[in-house]
Amino acid sequence: MKNLKNILFSLILFTMTTGFAQKPTEVPKPSEKPIDLTNPADIIIYIVLPLCAVLLFFIWRGKRKRKNQ
Repeated sequence: MKNLKNILFSLILFTMTTGFAQKPTEVPKPSEKPIDLTNPADIIIYIVLPLCAVLLFFIWRGKRKRKNQ
C-alpha cells in the first residue's frame, strides 16, 4: 500500500510540474522560412564555414597521424 501511495504521489507531482511548466519567453523561436541561398551571408555561414571546418579538421588529423608515426 505504501508503494502505491509513493507511485501515485510521484505521478501526480510529475503531471503537475509538467502541466505548470512554461516555455521561457527569452528563447528565440525557430524560423519557419528556409535558408535563403541568394543571400551571400547565408551561403558563407551555412556552406563555406562548415566546409572549411571539416577540411581543417582532416588536415589537422593527417598532420597528427604523420607526427605520431
